Amino acid sequence: MNKFWIILAHTYMTRLKTKSFYISTAIILLFIVGMANFQTIVDTFSGEDKNQIAVIDESGELFEALQANVSSTNDDIELVAVEESEENVKEDVQDDVYQALMVLEINEEQLPEATYYSNNITESSTLTVLEQQLQQVKVALATTAAGIDQETITDIYSPVTFQKIALDESAKTDEELSQARGIVYVMLFVLYIAVLMYGTMIATDVATEKSSRVMEILVSSASPVTHMFAKISGIALLGLTQIILFVVVGYSVIQAKQEELTGGIFEYFGLQDTSLSVYIYGVIFFLLGYLLYATLAAMLGSLVSRVEDVNQLITPMTLLVVAAFLLAMFGLNMPESTIVTVTSFIPFFTPMLMFLRVGMLDIAFWEVAISLGLLIGTIIILALIGARVYKGGVLMYGRSSSLKDMKKAIELTKKEK
Repeated sequence: MNKFWIILAHTYMTRLKTKSFYISTAIILLFIVGMANFQTIVDTFSGEDKNQIAVIDESGELFEALQANVSSTNDDIELVAVEESEENVKEDVQDDVYQALMVLEINEEQLPEATYYSNNITESSTLTVLEQQLQQVKVALATTAAGIDQETITDIYSPVTFQKIALDESAKTDEELSQARGIVYVMLFVLYIAVLMYGTMIATDVATEKSSRVMEILVSSASPVTHMFAKISGIALLGLTQIILFVVVGYSVIQAKQEELTGGIFEYFGLQDTSLSVYIYGVIFFLLGYLLYATLAAMLGSLVSRVEDVNQLITPMTLLVVAAFLLAMFGLNMPESTIVTVTSFIPFFTPMLMFLRVGMLDIAFWEVAISLGLLIGTIIILALIGARVYKGGVLMYGRSSSLKDMKKAIELTKKEK
């Protein structure tokens, strides 16, 4: 057992001191801080200057209504009425005096029309605002001409009252679903990144040791099985270090910006008052999911002798993780769909999809128990097979890029016996 801890500590410390660990950690921390300060960054670079749009109102009656609509919905656009000729104002636009020129007129049907002149038409957000608000002016003029009261139009276009009431007393409310969706989304994303990053790291680490012939020394001092699980545990401890750091920094940033981080995506993915059971299930499925894929990655990594062959051999594992993640993203909005329900019992999909169902729905405990039993059983079987493949695989050298080499590795294990 002492050898297990020695290999675990060596794996952890070796990876902890690498430049890739510091760089990846720094990048993700910057991303977390950047997302929390996203609006501040946008405001800093956008500045306080408004986009000035010169307007020539040939009708003499559209500008005021359009200006009122735009100013009430957008603070970044300023309409400026000009009396000069179109050619002069176009020159001003080319000289960056104005961002654009808009010419307003009324057509034969007594409805507004506009022509927009700009150096380029890539400012889609500005164009969208102007078009929408001019459409509102058109609706107002048309309804007035038809003798329809404006308040009637407002009532017609106001959102319909639509209440959602679940008859099942155990069903989650909209607020509870929003809270669950937040933690489920975060845990799915963390599990996805952890499996891809640390699974690849385990496979690469094993292949690196084989390519440098260090493996021959290691297997002579400790059994391959001890070496495999020590390496899996060491990488897991490294991942836990990173995740704890991310959580601490993320929590600190959110607490500091709590008043600003309201509405929008933060309201949609609410993380407050989430049930404790969701966090418990999150940890359980995260650990089991990591063990499942880490064991598979170590087994596959033992089959290759060159680091260059690692990515090719672990491609099937990567595709499984990506498929599970895509299904989970689909399931965030349709957690009761048949495909999500069925695939949640498939061990390689269970960590993400069953956790999704537990977080979003009120499902029977026997369903969770069955999925956990299948998952744990698969991990045990995979560990037994993986130990045999690993034991023979670490002694295989030469080019290896096929899963057929698993048979050779198992045969080598039998010969040693």
